Amino acid sequence: MASDRRRLFGTDGVRGRANAPPMRAETALRLGQAAGALFRRNTAGHRPRVVIGKDTRLSGYMIENALAAGFISVGMDVNFVGPLPTPAIAWLTRSMRADLGVMISASHNPFEDNGIKLFGPDGWKLSDAMEAEIERLMEDAALEDHLAAPGEFGRAVRLEDARGRYIEAAKSSFPRNLRLDGLRIVIDCANGAAYRVAPLVLAELGAEVIPLGVAPDGVNINRGCGSTVPEHMKSEVVANGADLGLALDGDADRLILADETGRVIDGDQVLALIADAWSRTGRLAGGGVAATVMSNMGLERFLAERGLVLERTAVGDRYVAERMREKGMNVGGEQSGHMILTDYATTGDGLIAALQVLAVIVETGRPASEVCRQFDPLPQRLCNVRHDGRLDLSHPRIAAAIAEAEARLAGRGRLLIRRSGTEPVVRVMAEAVEESLVAEVVDFVAESIRSVVAEVVA
Repeated sequence: MASDRRRLFGTDGVRGRANAPPMRAETALRLGQAAGALFRRNTAGHRPRVVIGKDTRLSGYMIENALAAGFISVGMDVNFVGPLPTPAIAWLTRSMRADLGVMISASHNPFEDNGIKLFGPDGWKLSDAMEAEIERLMEDAALEDHLAAPGEFGRAVRLEDARGRYIEAAKSSFPRNLRLDGLRIVIDCANGAAYRVAPLVLAELGAEVIPLGVAPDGVNINRGCGSTVPEHMKSEVVANGADLGLALDGDADRLILADETGRVIDGDQVLALIADAWSRTGRLAGGGVAATVMSNMGLERFLAERGLVLERTAVGDRYVAERMREKGMNVGGEQSGHMILTDYATTGDGLIAALQVLAVIVETGRPASEVCRQFDPLPQRLCNVRHDGRLDLSHPRIAAAIAEAEARLAGRGRLLIRRSGTEPVVRVMAEAVEESLVAEVVDFVAESIRSVVAEVVA
């Protein structure tokens, strides 16, 4: 592949507002044709097959059928599995020996958005280079040369037992000698992809389950619920005297928790908990954990005290997964709640991560407030500045503000400025021992960016 430059694919597949470029039916059709043509090259001796899943967005019907038409037109068979978590699609792709997996979801974004994520036959997200090759094929007029003859079209079938297969896979990640009897658990499924499977897994393991966000209507996914809005879950934990609260996002690849007091537990604490537990039992591979530049320095210190390393990566669970494979690690994730545990999954799986936390709670007999508070995080603040897509971060005023902020933090903390890979937002993050300094620095840089954004718009 000559180049890995991508325009259509971002850090987590293709994403945008439904029925607007690039999330239009015609784009999905051509993407299906290009991806199908690419993966057919490696299917000598068998009929190529793709697994297509989705979350609960109304636009999923349109994109699902457009993709399927593209795959079928180049001779690829399609297995529809309906609404299932992203990690379920990755697992099914590998388990079924399919050639490609597709998840239609915009994760934690509102229902107006949608996205397309692709998985290879090994269940891992495609590399940047492979996504770039798909884009090249989509733009190539010769793509029509790959269209199948009428008698060689692919076929489409619905896989009726997909949900049950994933439920059993998730349950198998929980120690067989343990049960969740006596635990009361609130789970918020964000009216998304896990609304059926997640409560069932917990109930079948013995928990008393209080489900939230399990009535999707096509437009209420992530609306006032889920991992990005954990307030409702927190309040229900306290109101019901629950032992733990779990909040998934729209495609259930991320997890945020609340202990029995209603205090939120982020991905950094979960990483610390699992890394420590697995290290003590000899299960932790690679000598540490992979996480992004957003993870708190408190996590790094916690791991160092135990002789473990923190491998930092660019933001995006795909980059965490790549570093894990490179270093032979089996635990990685993001502060936002993506937890990749490669003993069980090839991508973030909020439900499986929750089961690992619950295993420690059951084994120790200690409450979540003790088990899940592994370290004291350094004061950290994140501010999102929205723009119209034309913002130049090298603008002299922004560059000067960043330089001044870094000088104020020198030796006392760190500053991170980055563009979101999924929406027109610049994220300004700082952390330091002094909370007042963190607030001052973030406000100063964010306001400088806002003033430049206002000029561009004007």
